[in-house]
Amino acid sequence: MIQDLLARRGELSDFARRLMGERAPDIVEHLNEKPIEDTIRLLGGLSDEQVVGIFDESGLEHPGALMAGLPTARAAHILIAMSSDRAAEVFRQLDEPVRAHLFKLLDADTKASVSRVLRYPMHSAGSIMTTEFVSVPANWSVAQTLDHVRKVERSRETIYAIYVLDPASHDLLQAISLRRLIAAELDAPVLSAAPQTAPLSVSPLTDREDAARMISKYDMLAVPVVEDRKIIGIVTVDDMIDAILEESTEDVQKFGGMAAIDEPYMQIGFTSMIRKRAGWLAVLFLSEMLTASAMQHFADELQRAIVLTLFIPLIMSSGGNSGSQATSLVIRALALQDMRLRDWWRVALREIPTGLTLGAILGVIGVVRISIWQEAGIYDYGPHWMLVAATVGSALVGIVVFGSLAGSMLPFALKRLGFDPASASAPFVATLVDVTGLVIYFSVALTILRGTLL
Repeated sequence: MIQDLLARRGELSDFARRLMGERAPDIVEHLNEKPIEDTIRLLGGLSDEQVVGIFDESGLEHPGALMAGLPTARAAHILIAMSSDRAAEVFRQLDEPVRAHLFKLLDADTKASVSRVLRYPMHSAGSIMTTEFVSVPANWSVAQTLDHVRKVERSRETIYAIYVLDPASHDLLQAISLRRLIAAELDAPVLSAAPQTAPLSVSPLTDREDAARMISKYDMLAVPVVEDRKIIGIVTVDDMIDAILEESTEDVQKFGGMAAIDEPYMQIGFTSMIRKRAGWLAVLFLSEMLTASAMQHFADELQRAIVLTLFIPLIMSSGGNSGSQATSLVIRALALQDMRLRDWWRVALREIPTGLTLGAILGVIGVVRISIWQEAGIYDYGPHWMLVAATVGSALVGIVVFGSLAGSMLPFALKRLGFDPASASAPFVATLVDVTGLVIYFSVALTILRGTLL
């Protein structure tokens, strides 16, 4: 046992030596593959500078547990050296009393920065901002500003934007890119390098998706977070990319008909996996019971025209598929703000003719398929096969129209009620359309086949 332990420690020491020359993102990938206990030992063999770089990477898994496993004095030193947004993320994952104990060991500036970030709700710009930015008073010259940038660049997350403040009130006056600053005359006032337009900014409570859209729209490397006209932090493009990936992951999971999970698939526990998936699955199952009720209602018709049952899967899947397509398009358009809630009627006017056309295409395909099977002797649909084909074709038109319309309107309804439109997942839309699809199918059948099969 002792020999195995010594061998394992030697193996970890060799592994730590191999990591010494690698970049932080590559080290994080290797560490994420190790158990937490081994990762803590490996961090002990790396320099403080490397460990700070590792914890500043958003891809590091279980940063709270890893920080809690480090010696207390070293953990506090690492937290002080980290960017404020990443340090705040670590504190969100720490449990008491470790959280309170480590917080006491921080210096005053770090305490203030971390507390400020933790004050804002998740998914807001304030929750992912960093307080390490470059700011100068408006009465400085370009030379003074550049000299200041050289002195503080190591302690700032980004220096590609310099924020100019009112010397008296400290209100944000302008944001100047480093490129414009370098090109300006050294003895000129710093504001001479500023653009003519007012600086763009967001409030700390702005949704991070809205902040991401602003960064994308105006090709910014960072956007200032302003409260009461004073800059309290910046949201950088790299942090925004991480946030967008997280939001996209949540939306994809919701599309699949489950609650969003905040851990990698291989890391989530069995109980958490069941809890995240069982609720929606049960709701969908109960909804599908309505399909059984609809079929029971038309039980007599099914007994008299068994041939109609052959096309139930075709009918149900076509409506669900068209609804899922419309839902996906509308949810994405709402997320990108390509449309607003008031545009629901315009979407409806587009989806009705679209559904009619798509339904007609599928209806023709269905009629042709039945005709070929009947004429080629592959299957005998009976003496009234032409009416059966007409029933299937007409029903497909109605069901696809309803599916497209329902799928496009459901995200609007959910957003109007205050829910995430992504909750209008494809399974939920498919379940809704399944029930109504059966009703439409058998209603059309009763109309066309009355006096023959029915």
